[in-house]
Amino acid sequence: MRALLLALLLVGLAGCASTPTQTENVCAVFDQKGGWFNNWYKAAKRTEKEFGVPVPILMATIYKESGFQARIKPPRTKLLWIIPWKRPSSAYGYPQALDGTWAWYQKETGRRGAKRSDFADAVHFVGWYHYQSHVRNGIPLNDAYHLYLAYYAGHGGYSRGVWKNKPYMQRSARRAAAMADQYRAQMARCGR
Repeated sequence: MRALLLALLLVGLAGCASTPTQTENVCAVFDQKGGWFNNWYKAAKRTEKEFGVPVPILMATIYKESGFQARIKPPRTKLLWIIPWKRPSSAYGYPQALDGTWAWYQKETGRRGAKRSDFADAVHFVGWYHYQSHVRNGIPLNDAYHLYLAYYAGHGGYSRGVWKNKPYMQRSARRAAAMADQYRAQMARCGR
């Protein structure tokens, strides 16, 4: 009996730490992460309720930023084309939030113990950040394209319009918006 309980515990914990497969299908992502210890759907719905940002936009942002990988960091630059060197930024975790932005979030929300590698914390951060984009720049909470542009460029960069002359930012925002649309349609079909 003890061996069975230990095996179930290990399977449950492995499910918490693993990166979901089938990330192009949000219903499959939620199904994979709905075990005893971790329910991503509930965390995303709580965030939607608190900040008004639809779940498909929250999930598309995380998909675009990290591919649902908990501990991902930007690749290191190379010194002399071969020696691994510094990382281009401090982006980390599901939301790829920078150290300073994450510290701001922790201070503003009182979530001092929040971690970028914890999905519930990460999705809450994304909802909070998108809500800040709404407050600071007047972006509607259901406008995935412009919310992602503000996420990518930062609030100040978005308001200055730095993205207008950066086609790669616009391409990324189009991809995020398309993924949000895909996720919205999938959620309607799977009854979420």
